[in-house]
Amino acid sequence: MSEFYRIDDYRRPTCKAFFDRNELSQLLSLYSSHVAAGEWRDYAIDQTNGKAVFSIFRHTHDQPVFSIAKQRTFKGWEFRVISGRRRLSTAHTLNKALRVFDHKLRLVT
Repeated sequence: MSEFYRIDDYRRPTCKAFFDRNELSQLLSLYSSHVAAGEWRDYAIDQTNGKAVFSIFRHTHDQPVFSIAKQRTFKGWEFRVISGRRRLSTAHTLNKALRVFDHKLRLVT
């Protein structure tokens, strides 16, 4: 007779990452202030293996302008603010990572 093996028994357990209520409140507050200013238009929340990502879009069909990722590291949770391929900020708390948005960027001519 043949034996049956469950594949789930042999897979490595992955850590589920998600934004808690406080973090989501901070993200949506930042998002709503920029929507009111007419800068941002849409957002998406994605969850992959061990990472939760809040992406911000200027237009619905574009690439994300900014992505805020929460990822587990050996020291705990780490938050990253990414624009394209550039990492703008990295911190162990969301509040510190979002400080990059405190500075109003201006167009230099």
